[in-house]
Amino acid sequence: MLWEPQSDDRGRNGPDADPMQVGYALGGDDGCIAEARHHAADFLVRLRDEHDLEVSSRAMDLTQLVVSELVTNARKYAPGPVLAELRITGAWVEVVVWDSDPTVPTAHDADPDRIGRHGLEIVKAVAENLDIQREPVGKRITARIALTDTPDVDATVRALP
Repeated sequence: MLWEPQSDDRGRNGPDADPMQVGYALGGDDGCIAEARHHAADFLVRLRDEHDLEVSSRAMDLTQLVVSELVTNARKYAPGPVLAELRITGAWVEVVVWDSDPTVPTAHDADPDRIGRHGLEIVKAVAENLDIQREPVGKRITARIALTDTPDVDATVRALP
């Protein structure tokens, strides 16, 4: 399993890199899903403790859930590596997962008798926003989760693209 921090957009790693984002390449074994959840929680705890960023328990739990679901889907349906990024944009944490399969997933209609294939439904239900983009190779899925139970509307407006 590989879970390696990636450099920021200026090629920096370590203390000079942007503390509000972190990127990882995930290796091939099933343990990478739990490791991804663990690192997502560590990222938010570090920002809360070292940078006084307000992070609710709900945001912590939902971020780990979204990371788990998106990485699970990528591992299940796409061959090759999975790249994950967490970044803070205003009052939100964005979970970004890239995989090599260009097929855009679709959520199925609710069916309590269906076993499995609920991941995208779960992400859509808990994320404030879900964006799926085809890339030159594969696809990139971005889910936005509020850091607090009542996000700062002004910060949110400033952060919107």
